[in-house]
Amino acid sequence: MDEINNINEYSFEDMLSELEKIVAQLENGEASLEEAVELYKKGTLLASKCAKLLDNAEKQIKILVNNKDGELTEKDFSGNEI
Repeated sequence: MDEINNINEYSFEDMLSELEKIVAQLENGEASLEEAVELYKKGTLLASKCAKLLDNAEKQIKILVNNKDGELTEKDFSGNEI
């Protein structure tokens, strides 16, 4: 699939949309075995890239918290705050 080579040009939203289409195609069961394998490969690559982008975004997020003196300070987002 030549499309796999262009994945680096996709936005996060495009990758997520493409991943949803791939899942739908695999779930409907109409793809041949060869097509299903290629769709699976592309889906795995998309999922990996999406996870990497989300991980990088999480590292950049800062949250404001009250310190012991009641002042707002910045703290790295760890995902445990939610």
